[in-house]
Amino acid sequence: MPIIINLDLMLAKRKMKSKDLAETIGITTTNLSVLKSGKAKAIRFGTLEAICKALDCQPGDLLEYKY
Repeated sequence: MPIIINLDLMLAKRKMKSKDLAETIGITTTNLSVLKSGKAKAIRFGTLEAICKALDCQPGDLLEYKY
């Protein structure tokens, strides 16, 4: 898939654990793991907004298009 999810990179930059992010934004660690692995077929804008707010980043910091 040409869309790369850089969530692990942003978590490392912010020194935050996946578990802490999941709790902060109100989703399960399993759903966050699916997103991090790139296996998610979609993401809600509300979830993307919550992740960006929690990590103090822009959507472009998390999503990358590779062709």
